[in-house]
Amino acid sequence: MKNEDYNKIMSEADCLHTAEEVGLALDKMAQAITEKLSTCNPLILCVLTGAIIPTGHLLTRLNFPLQLDYLHVTRYGDTTSGGKLDWLSEQNYSLNDRHVLIVDDILDEGVTLQAIVDYCHQAGAASVSSAVLVEKCHNRKTDVKADFVGVQTEDRYLFGYGMDYKGYLRNADGIFAVKGL
Repeated sequence: MKNEDYNKIMSEADCLHTAEEVGLALDKMAQAITEKLSTCNPLILCVLTGAIIPTGHLLTRLNFPLQLDYLHVTRYGDTTSGGKLDWLSEQNYSLNDRHVLIVDDILDEGVTLQAIVDYCHQAGAASVSSAVLVEKCHNRKTDVKADFVGVQTEDRYLFGYGMDYKGYLRNADGIFAVKGL
């Protein structure tokens, strides 16, 4: 992406949640996660690539023993529509008898999150919780619900705080909606 393309997209995008609003949402999520998991020695599973930024921001707010791992599961790649689920990498730590917290960037339809929750249960996790920075509001969702949600948005194509637009704009400091999508 060229700088002028980046600047054009950023200037035309709608800011749905500022960095300050996202920070406050992460504070609330961290407080709720602490209440539920602080005594469990949880394993935090970051869902690559989108959850890198939300996970990093969330972890600095959790002041209790935990372990961090990742798995890489995607339906989007560098496209703007979901396809088949691709498991690119599994976690390194065993999930057996662990209290697992899955952290993802967005809960859209729930296909990816449901597959990861099921995977954790099948791997013997003692409990599985999920945290998403963003939940889209629409009626296309599966039955999966996130235990911890940062912010809710309308049903638009989003970028920023880990969410991408065609492989770019994950680093945008806020949650933005692309014009026309």
